[in-house]
Amino acid sequence: DGQLHEADGRGAVSMATPQMIFVNLPVRDLEASKAFFGALGYHFNPQFTDENAACMIVSDSIFVMLLVEPFFKTFTPLPVGDARAQTTVITCLSADSRPAVDALVDKALKAGAKPAITTPKKVAVPAWLPGPGRPPVGDRLHGR
Repeated sequence: DGQLHEADGRGAVSMATPQMIFVNLPVRDLEASKAFFGALGYHFNPQFTDENAACMIVSDSIFVMLLVEPFFKTFTPLPVGDARAQTTVITCLSADSRPAVDALVDKALKAGAKPAITTPKKVAVPAWLPGPGRPPVGDRLHGR
């Protein structure tokens, strides 16, 4: 029914339907952004796509809303960060294997992404990441 239900004995609130996540990202060029993410294999929901926004489907319950900057600004009184000069978000994508990671990175580079770090640093993998196939850290890219 999509309604929140009373807290269970642990204090958690249950939901009758899965919770959905919408990540909103400002973009300068919507068509170029759609082409970039399309080259990575993502699809868009035309029902929620127009000249101001595109709804990129990540999974059945996760979506990325690519919003042109003027439209994005209607949601916040704060200035929109310049991703070319500042880190504004860190987004991590999962993959089933190292070859799948490499394939996604290759697609991103061919679609216009640039390496964020020219010499990858050794980074300790947080203990909360799943094992034993914990993903290697070091493939960092800047989008278009």
